[in-house]
Amino acid sequence: MGIIIVILIGAAVYFVVGKKSGTEYLNNDYKFVFSLPDSWKGYSIVMDKWEGYSNSDSQGQILTEQGPQIFIRHPQWTAEVPRQDIPIMVFMLSQWNDLQRDKFHIGAAPIGPSELGRNSKYVFALPARYNYAFQAGFEEVDNILKTIPLHAF
Repeated sequence: MGIIIVILIGAAVYFVVGKKSGTEYLNNDYKFVFSLPDSWKGYSIVMDKWEGYSNSDSQGQILTEQGPQIFIRHPQWTAEVPRQDIPIMVFMLSQWNDLQRDKFHIGAAPIGPSELGRNSKYVFALPARYNYAFQAGFEEVDNILKTIPLHAF
């Protein structure tokens, strides 16, 4: 009995010590958590979709793939002064593999999305040129992304 108590106390200490300070966005649908600094407390989520088009010149621009895109929005974002969102594209593994094999493309950028993380069903990616509008807060988002904040499970 004493050993069980020690193990439970050890587990409780692990969870208290192991948890980082800050704010987290937990997505149970796609099974990931995204760590944010405290300044993002009160963030909102905006859902959209990404679209992928055929690379065949003979067919022109034909929509061949699509999937969810999640935007984590800073709490100080307003229509008058929009701030840089954190965009997360969600790909099924087969879609990601097809994108890597150039079976379709997303947008006009000469490079594709960059992987943020993955689990057994999905790849999470950052769109190319996501910050080229240089909105307020784009440097903060870049710094957040350098911390490897997405953890898939």
